[in-house]
Amino acid sequence: MKHTLISRSTGLALLLLLLNLSAACAQRLIRKAETLPAGELWLSPGDALQLRLAGPPGGQASFLNGLPMTELPPEQAGGVAGIYQATYHVQPTDTLGGAGGRPLWLHLRLPDGRHDSLQTAAPVRVLSPNQPQLAVTQGALAHLNYGLGEDRLGGAKLGYLDSLVVLHVVGRVAGQYRVRLAEGQYAWAPLETVRLLPAGGFQPASLTGSWSVAGDSLYDYVRLPLTQRLPYRSQLLQNPARLVIDVFGATSNTNWITQRAGLRELGAIYYEQPQPDVFRMVLPLRHLQSWGYHIRYERNTLLVQVSRPPARLRLKGLVVAVDAGHGGTNVGAIGPSGAREKDLTLAIARQLRRELERQGARVLMTRDADVTVGNAERVQLLRQRRPALLVSIHVNSSGSAAAQGTSTYYRYVAFRPLAQALYGRMQQTRLKGWGLVGNFNFGLNGPTEYPNALVETAFVSNPEDEQRLTDPEQQRQMARRMAQGIEDFLKSSRAPGPKGWLRHQAAEQ
Repeated sequence: MKHTLISRSTGLALLLLLLNLSAACAQRLIRKAETLPAGELWLSPGDALQLRLAGPPGGQASFLNGLPMTELPPEQAGGVAGIYQATYHVQPTDTLGGAGGRPLWLHLRLPDGRHDSLQTAAPVRVLSPNQPQLAVTQGALAHLNYGLGEDRLGGAKLGYLDSLVVLHVVGRVAGQYRVRLAEGQYAWAPLETVRLLPAGGFQPASLTGSWSVAGDSLYDYVRLPLTQRLPYRSQLLQNPARLVIDVFGATSNTNWITQRAGLRELGAIYYEQPQPDVFRMVLPLRHLQSWGYHIRYERNTLLVQVSRPPARLRLKGLVVAVDAGHGGTNVGAIGPSGAREKDLTLAIARQLRRELERQGARVLMTRDADVTVGNAERVQLLRQRRPALLVSIHVNSSGSAAAQGTSTYYRYVAFRPLAQALYGRMQQTRLKGWGLVGNFNFGLNGPTEYPNALVETAFVSNPEDEQRLTDPEQQRQMARRMAQGIEDFLKSSRAPGPKGWLRHQAAEQ
């Protein structure tokens, strides 16, 4: 009997709970409460907090103890009525959710007296300017992005960084931290590439020491002493050819730049201070064609390693890296007849290797079998082996079967000549020209250590192109044309620098 009474009481309680929940759901007015952009937010004083609420039109929406939200006309909200928005600039005294942050409540009241409240899905936190949040980079491929944009190739990268570089974190959106580089200059660091330090450290800054510049049997080197590892950005510029490196948080205390013997690629280097917390290193190059560079730290000294042109600008004896795209579980694109990108790229890469070796080149393959090799693994392999140049082989695909033709891709304008030479030769295979594409944000085009280009041989999604891609004779023809493109690039690299620069070299000697 007692057991029966307890069961009835429990059942009644559950029934009342369900009725209350049903009533609550029936009264729900707010369809969505969100921050823009979506995801966990860390904000600093002065940052804009953007909020959006979706519910019935004609109401009064508010947040943060009564601050009003504006109802947008439907024509400003994609034709949807009942969209309320607000922008709030964070004040130095704001705490919002405290040290750990919390979701924010958004409220809506209708003229008939009905009202509703709903929390944002993700928490919001305000960082204290009195306790700077620092982080250090980690991993072999730590990098900074320009913004929060994302596509299948990842966000647009500002550049790679060495490990243990100190960053000043001033915000967060979902999976990326916003970092302050210098006054008015910011970037974004993916969470997995940095490690947070306890709050309260000093903002990263350093005076520069006096530099040394020297060369050994392989490279030219520039060494810039700092007191800590600061973030940097590098660019290879042309006309004149030069490497420009901005060191963020650094201020000049350089009294001299010592240039020692052994230099073969670097000219008369100098520096600029474009703003108080940006130190700019300008490294003129002796050749129109750059052969790459690598930046890292030795303790707290920034070391720039500049590559020289190969001793002989010809295929015989040259180390050429050939990358067969995809492989293993990464099948890539599939054509209408079932041709798989991973098989086609490997077949063409093997043909290219035979052609290059026939002319005396030493070929480094990123894969030589149907195995899974991630892009990060490939990049690290290539950084360790340091080939003279890289050609990455892929096949293209489109949602339209009409798209067809060949194309080549490069990221850095200094490496455009390699992509251009390959593109010119690939069009001699009777494939249509699809285009020469720059600023390509692909992992294998990201390294600066060697000239690199990607060849999208043809569109496997186009039946005519697919037939060419699967034809062994056409594969050999593509490989021959790529090898000729590399030769064309080497020949163009033999061109001397501008006459004025040659005169300057003669004066130095």
